[in-house]
Amino acid sequence: MSFTDQIIKREKSEALFEEAKQYFPGGVNSPVRAFKSVSGPPLFIKEGQGCRITDEDDNQFIDFCCSWGPLILGHNNALIRERVIETVKKGTSFGTPNRLGNELGKLILHHHPYIDKIRFVSSGTEAVMSALRLARGVTGKSKVIKFEGCYHGHVDSLLVKAGSGLATFGVSTSAGIPEAFAKETIVIPLNQPEALEKALKEHANETACVIMEPVPANNGLLLQDRSFLQYVRQQCTAHGVLLIFDEVISGFRVGFSGAAGYYDIQPDILTFGKIIGGGMPVGAYAASHEIMGHIAPDGPVYQAGTLSANPVAMAAGLAALEQLIQEDFYERMAQKTHRFVETIEQFCLDRGYEISFPHIGSIFWIAFSNERILASDQIDPAGMEKFKVLHHELLQRGVYLGPSGYEVGFVSAAHTDADLDEAAEKICESLEVVFA
Repeated sequence: MSFTDQIIKREKSEALFEEAKQYFPGGVNSPVRAFKSVSGPPLFIKEGQGCRITDEDDNQFIDFCCSWGPLILGHNNALIRERVIETVKKGTSFGTPNRLGNELGKLILHHHPYIDKIRFVSSGTEAVMSALRLARGVTGKSKVIKFEGCYHGHVDSLLVKAGSGLATFGVSTSAGIPEAFAKETIVIPLNQPEALEKALKEHANETACVIMEPVPANNGLLLQDRSFLQYVRQQCTAHGVLLIFDEVISGFRVGFSGAAGYYDIQPDILTFGKIIGGGMPVGAYAASHEIMGHIAPDGPVYQAGTLSANPVAMAAGLAALEQLIQEDFYERMAQKTHRFVETIEQFCLDRGYEISFPHIGSIFWIAFSNERILASDQIDPAGMEKFKVLHHELLQRGVYLGPSGYEVGFVSAAHTDADLDEAAEKICESLEVVFA
């Protein structure tokens, strides 16, 4: 496998990256941005319009990263932009309640039948951290069960992997996490009911919650059968353990009521990410009246945030979600995503390429395997070398994917059929190089 001779200019991005290394660890403020898994220096993006982004060297790309998912309406959506500017003129943060928070909270609760009350925070990680504390506060128990291959932000007790065995105490995946924190987490494989049953049978009396991505989309797109998700729900209920759906990616993306609505499964607590802020820094966690009643100032579980529900983020969220509740929005998104993926799939099928494109709603993944992948240990690391070539080839042709083969892609409302046809053609051209 070899790269096409580099065509796009990267001089300005390269210079900015070299400068950034003087200021930030690895030259970045989030690790995956460093392009370690792909080729060349990271691109410094200066502008986004619709479905396209432009870097500092004036290269333009059809974007399927969409700020890692939140930009379901595309870049620089006019209604969001206008509402943000209008709000900023009045101030950016007051540290007080504001009307916009009420309005966004009301809109979400009115259209999401799986939750009664919501608390806004400033990121998905903060939402998950708060949800864990809430589960522990409600149950009086300390341990957490998570699934291998599901990512829940950089929360200390969840930045763990499985040890050896079917259901094991967590092993830290980062320096700086005390072993005692990791030992509060039990890690089990996805799609193995017997592992969940074993963990609950042995540890239910000390386990506060099971947390999972109902649409695991941070380590490939590991789409589970509804029957497995139902089984998790049933087992949690039977053992008196709360179920948290981490919907930071799937929430408001596969449908307004997320995976809970898509699969019609009622979790006890849900967490959400920046999609509810139109791309601004926002997160939230939500649950029933009873469970949310444990949060301060109503109850003993403390959680606070100076910028929680700040007016700018609430204004952006309102402008975004008002567009998402329009009739058939999600049906149209799913249809055009399916059409886009199907075009590429047929091309690869005709040529016998070992590759597949799992997708749900407007989320897709490029998997270098023809087998259905349900768990992270089924992902062949050799496929990441193929992705590295694919990523390079796509950059030369003006298509941008997140810089890791384990990351998913996102289609936005701003991607027209013509945009998707153009991107599909370029992806097919690039795959011919990959499989040459």
